[in-house]
Amino acid sequence: MRKLRIGLLPKIILAILLGIGFGNLFSFPFIRIFVTFNAIFSELLGFSIPLIILGLVTVAIADIGKGAGKILLITVLIAYTATILSGLFAYFTGAAFFPSLIEPGVGMSDITQAEGVQPYFTIAIPPMMSVMTALVLSFVLGLGLAALDSRTLKDAMHDFQVIVTQLIAKVIIPLLPLYIFGIFLNMTHQGEVAKVLTVFLSIIGIIFGLHILLLIFQYSVAGMIAKKNPFRMLWRMMPAYFTALGTQSSAATIPVTLRSAINCGVREEIAGFTIPLCATIHLSGSTLKITCCALALMIMQGMPIDTGNFIGFIFMLGITMVAAPGVPGGAIMAALGILHSILGFDESMQALMIALYIAMDNFGTACNVTGDGAISLIVDKLMRPKEAVA
Repeated sequence: MRKLRIGLLPKIILAILLGIGFGNLFSFPFIRIFVTFNAIFSELLGFSIPLIILGLVTVAIADIGKGAGKILLITVLIAYTATILSGLFAYFTGAAFFPSLIEPGVGMSDITQAEGVQPYFTIAIPPMMSVMTALVLSFVLGLGLAALDSRTLKDAMHDFQVIVTQLIAKVIIPLLPLYIFGIFLNMTHQGEVAKVLTVFLSIIGIIFGLHILLLIFQYSVAGMIAKKNPFRMLWRMMPAYFTALGTQSSAATIPVTLRSAINCGVREEIAGFTIPLCATIHLSGSTLKITCCALALMIMQGMPIDTGNFIGFIFMLGITMVAAPGVPGGAIMAALGILHSILGFDESMQALMIALYIAMDNFGTACNVTGDGAISLIVDKLMRPKEAVA
């Protein structure tokens, strides 16, 4: 018999439902078991975040450096600009509408480490370096490796990337449902779960609407530059959109995205370069999702929100997630470090960020890959005059 495989999203949903269902049934000592597990897992997560950044971002920067001159630079700049604009769009839209939809004052730290619910024991696992140190070291190593001809250190960093990827895939991701189960178990025990679920539903609905608006904006810009009908181009990219909804993977959707971009009129040689590259570096949908979720949770927590600080977070987010596609849960894992260091998220808010992100993972991926077609259209148009002169 074939082994039944359950995806991460159904596991997260099941963990949330079970946490809500058993929150008022389990005894206090039993709930402490899960609070103990959550405390240990939080320490492991804090230890892993700098390693995840170092292992993923270093190799991503080094590999991008192998590209082909001007077309690489143009594609990277457009993809990064699109990612940043999506984050700014999400922030200012959320700042305008979220305060009227979200009731402040739900203390996440009070829910996760609620008064009287303490772990039986804790294990301190201090990280080897700070998040900012890991980011700077990643940039230094990545840019240096891109300029080196030697393969020794590059091969070592690729091996380290495999180790980090396995840590995410084999340890952190499988334990996430249990971690989130503990979070919602404790929320229900403390009587706060109704408020949190109301926010969940509001945020998910708003983010889906913002995804649609973002894609229309991206293709309107691409259509204006390429002198093509934006809605016709967007319609031709729908096979990639729905494939990404099913696979939840930018990398797995590349063949369909490539064919759809060519159907939009992008030359094969341009699409063949830009689509695989954008599958790695273009994360408009993921950035929009993380920005909206972070802003909503800060409002719900009653945390002060500084626009300049949040814009700095968005710019850093576009860099730290550059290697996230292809790694299960990679985008939100890479973002956890700056969520903590820049926005001040503790482990309980990080856990809710993970749950919210994964609940909408397929829509974010679909938005990412569909936007790749718009970037290909722009790059194709910008590269045509040079080729004509040549």
